[in-house]
Amino acid sequence: MAKEEHVLVVERTVLEQSGLFQGITFDVKRLLDAIFVAGVPRFMPRSQVEQDPTYKQLIPYVVMVCGGKYLSYVRGRRAGETRLVGRRSIGIGGHINPGDENPLFNSDFRDAYRTAVEREVAEEVCVDTGHTDNVVALLNDDSTDVGRVHLGIVHLWELDAPSVTKREQMITDLAFMTPMELADRRETLENWSQLCLENIETFTEKVSAAREASPSAGARNLRSDRNANSKPGPQSGS
Repeated sequence: MAKEEHVLVVERTVLEQSGLFQGITFDVKRLLDAIFVAGVPRFMPRSQVEQDPTYKQLIPYVVMVCGGKYLSYVRGRRAGETRLVGRRSIGIGGHINPGDENPLFNSDFRDAYRTAVEREVAEEVCVDTGHTDNVVALLNDDSTDVGRVHLGIVHLWELDAPSVTKREQMITDLAFMTPMELADRRETLENWSQLCLENIETFTEKVSAAREASPSAGARNLRSDRNANSKPGPQSGS
């Protein structure tokens, strides 16, 4: 019998107490501080939370940009989240699962989460260039069945070069596109990507402002000259 998948979740009440929002918010630090309090996030069987809106599954959503163009792709039939098959996306991400560095009963998930983001990207694409990484927003869309049970943490990766190739078979039509080109395809975008596209200029403005204020500002404003796929970490899944 196949081992049941466990995913990282928080109770919806945690977000309600902190100010649950609809759509997108840039109040990143306050909400992440509430989410990553010891004992708040935990792993639960995916089958128990996939249709239960009293829990929010945490999903890193990595938006990559280079030279004003954003990485996009279409989710193929092998996508882990079947409700998004056929939709275009500008976010690389997936569920956070327990691993060697992120055990099932761990109580401190903040550092493990950061490592899992790198791991998730490495599983889906090969990023053969340096990049910066900043958390710029959170996503919550309770207007859809899939959105009601997920919470997106948006990372903006600024790449040194557009050197990205796919690894996952579920990724099709991989290409860097301008915001205008993406806007022309807006109706094909999944909801989270539509929200990101509407606020794409704000993403870059916030990163630029943080960089001017302090070279070390941001959740992880660090340049990496290593291939993103070379970094070990806890497991993550689609």
